[in-house]
Amino acid sequence: MSSDVSMKAADNLRVLSAAMVEKAKSGHPGGPMGGADFMHILYSEFLNFDPDDLAWPFRDRFFLDPGHLSAGLYSILHLIGTFKKEELMNFRQWGSPTPGHPELEPEKGIENTSGPLGMGHSSAVGAAIAEKFLTHRFGDWMNHTIYTYVSDGGIQEEISHSTARIAGHLGLSNLVMFYDSNDIQLSTKTNVVTCEDTGKRYESWHWHVITIDGHDHDQIRNALKEANAETEKPTLIIGRTVMGKGAVDEEGNSFEHQVSTHGKPLSKAGASFEKTVEKLGGDPENPFETYPEVAEYYKKVIENKRKEARNRKETQKQWAKDNPELAKKLEKFLKLDVSDFDFDSLEPEGDDATRNSSGYVLSKLVNNVENLIVASADLSGSDKTEGYLKGTKAFQKGDFSGAFLQAGVSELTMSAVMNGMALHGGVIPTCGTFFVFSDYMKPAVRLAALMELPVIYIWSHDSFRVGEDGPTHQPVEQEAQIRLMEQLKNHSGKNSILALRPADSAETVTAWQMGLENLDSPTALILSRQKIKDLPANGESRLTVAKEARKGAYIVYEPDDEPDVILVGNGSEVSTMYDAAQILEKEKGIKARLVSAISEGLFRNQSTNYQKEVIPEGIPVFGVTAGLPASLQGLVGQNGEIFGMEHFGYSAPANVLDEKLGYIPEKIAERIMNYLERSAIEETRP
Repeated sequence: MSSDVSMKAADNLRVLSAAMVEKAKSGHPGGPMGGADFMHILYSEFLNFDPDDLAWPFRDRFFLDPGHLSAGLYSILHLIGTFKKEELMNFRQWGSPTPGHPELEPEKGIENTSGPLGMGHSSAVGAAIAEKFLTHRFGDWMNHTIYTYVSDGGIQEEISHSTARIAGHLGLSNLVMFYDSNDIQLSTKTNVVTCEDTGKRYESWHWHVITIDGHDHDQIRNALKEANAETEKPTLIIGRTVMGKGAVDEEGNSFEHQVSTHGKPLSKAGASFEKTVEKLGGDPENPFETYPEVAEYYKKVIENKRKEARNRKETQKQWAKDNPELAKKLEKFLKLDVSDFDFDSLEPEGDDATRNSSGYVLSKLVNNVENLIVASADLSGSDKTEGYLKGTKAFQKGDFSGAFLQAGVSELTMSAVMNGMALHGGVIPTCGTFFVFSDYMKPAVRLAALMELPVIYIWSHDSFRVGEDGPTHQPVEQEAQIRLMEQLKNHSGKNSILALRPADSAETVTAWQMGLENLDSPTALILSRQKIKDLPANGESRLTVAKEARKGAYIVYEPDDEPDVILVGNGSEVSTMYDAAQILEKEKGIKARLVSAISEGLFRNQSTNYQKEVIPEGIPVFGVTAGLPASLQGLVGQNGEIFGMEHFGYSAPANVLDEKLGYIPEKIAERIMNYLERSAIEETRP
């Protein structure tokens, strides 16, 4: 293409981006104006996609990290025919498909929900790993490149360090990151907060680093060609760009390089929107118009993309014909179909820690659910993901034949990388660490919930029973935090997360099956460090009875007569309550029903009749939790009582802590009796 049309296309993107923000009276015009040249060259000349099938599994991916540059993304997607002019004009408005920060919609070219800086390019690393994993198994015909775009803020976020470490260590040569280095951030120029040599930083992590003028189209082209030719390292293209490129004031003087254009419409930042549009070749009266020569050029771009996609799909079709069994496997991978795995064949050890039961399940899943990728934050021996690792091997540079990611001590990065794997598709990402360190992961967990990603979290060491390591490692408030997310609905109207704290080894098997079958949200498996006695099975197989956990809560033990009290809990507290119920019945004649509630969110999805059958009205309810009492409040109700932790833990052996803190059957039974006595007094008051 001529350099004239190429520059006009970039200027057209600048005008569209500025116009969107101007009409919405809010947003970030300066960044998209500076990045327009790269976006134009990438999408028109390098990014492989099918304009008629944007969710095609083997397309190149583009992950935007700075979601506040959404206007720039929507503008380029408008030129390729994804978004209508009216949708750009409705930027940041109710019901619009062009929200302030992009929200996942692959069918329209949005590969990730972006906003929290650092998350987008970290997810791109996960997608690059998934691509390497799949290509190793099915062939180079499906090779595709993962592109990502990061800003100064994303580079500053701590997650960028461990993300870059992982990508460089694994030699992800299919990853190309453009760093829009414009020396401006929201409040200041970048030299106020940093003096680092970013290129040297990435070189130290074994990245291939190229520095260019981010507005020179030939330099952009050459850098992308060089990046695509790289076979050993991920590539960082540092594009020196200008914030608010092309902006002028009322007198026509340059208004570039201004901090104010980062987060304000041009007219509010001190520039002239009309004069800027005019200077860039647009019509101030109709700033949402596509320039005629640009529209004509992009028609050709779209047709070329169609032709390239048809050719690649023909190659795929021939491969499938030549490799029918592999093609069937690939189809199952893409559907995340685990129906061939026989969960009924599992026989975990009884009376065991649920982390051990989880490790046993993983040892059976390895090489049977072949698209399961497991990661651990340097804790595989403790969170028992080693059960999976022993049957495979960790990813290494040049070797993605295994299915395990040694993430290192980096829970936040690990969970963001898992998001990227899920966004890519074709794999089932799973990661493990201690439950208390889920605090590091919350930003990525929240994004997974918002994007409805089927990521599985293995959170072991679920309570103060971690023991001697003390309160820094003993989760107390963490379960309540996750249970609150169960109450939060995603945009599909479903629970934003499935949080499962199994009460014994049998429930752990059921929890794993539920997690692998859950394609609507992330799943959290919250597991014990210490051994737990199996719950009663009433003459049946405990594994069969535990399937009732799929309803979120079910009756584990029912007395012969009508119950005097309902006992509710999850995890290791259920077996303690069972022993307490036996004491109450034997010594006090109190009949107690025991309910195991692995997930209140799932329980509340059941019919009202079922909920009332399990926890009927009019009967006192007593709950026990090793976390904050709030985690059971919804189940116990206002008139019930909860015994839980209301302080941090202490360093001591787990059995000593159980006794000192009152989590032994005798003390639980005493608390239940005291509650029932108080309840009886309340009922007799006039």
